[in-house]
Amino acid sequence: MFDLPLDLSRTRILVTNDDGIHAQGLKVLEAIARELSDDVWVVAPEMEQSAASHSLTINRPLRLRKLDDRRFTVDGTPTDCVLLAVNHVMKESRPTLVLSGVNQGSNIGEDVTYSGTIAAAMEATLLNVPAIAMSQHYEQGQPIDWSAAAAHGADVVRKAVTVAWPKNVLLNVNFPSCPAAEVTGIRVVRHGKRKIGDELLERVDPRGKPYIWIGTLRGEADVADDTDIHVVFNGGISVTPVYLDLTHTPTLQTLRQAFV
Repeated sequence: MFDLPLDLSRTRILVTNDDGIHAQGLKVLEAIARELSDDVWVVAPEMEQSAASHSLTINRPLRLRKLDDRRFTVDGTPTDCVLLAVNHVMKESRPTLVLSGVNQGSNIGEDVTYSGTIAAAMEATLLNVPAIAMSQHYEQGQPIDWSAAAAHGADVVRKAVTVAWPKNVLLNVNFPSCPAAEVTGIRVVRHGKRKIGDELLERVDPRGKPYIWIGTLRGEADVADDTDIHVVFNGGISVTPVYLDLTHTPTLQTLRQAFV
């Protein structure tokens, strides 16, 4: 188990994201972190790294830049940022909690397999630091209302760290696309399933060469009400524990019989 519960007033918090050091969501998360502790560090990607998943940069050197006291940027992925933060920038006194986000867009259902926001929390978890990923849902073509995350984020963290969770587990939190006052509550639920195929946009560039752009087509209909998808699309905040042991234990015995 992680060293939980946490006394947040004495917690050293690392803040990171996948949208980059200048992202509005990072500013929101920094504000959330400073509601909880005076010891807040930021190590975030220099450029946007959305959908980078749990990728690690191994074919070139990384450049770490100090922007201010306790504020750094890395020309790499969210995973790179957490790895450098924990094992280099903060190695003399490691963080006791990692917060990743607030992502511009929800990370619900199968999104977690692509998300750089989730990946940063994964890396922290693998480095034995408890981590919480946070994402703000919004409707395509509409301005992003960050108020749900800004108003409720600190409370979610406070409640989450009052209990222990295993070392292989991170928490995935998603805020609905509505004003903070209209949030219907916080629910601990499982991940749903909504991937029905990607929207592939075929076009021709100005030089006459064809290209394909992967869109974001997903289905939200017919999802169970005990899932993150249903909660977020109905004005609630979803909290989902994500387990990093990907072994499907029940299948082990079946496969062993095939390889006798």
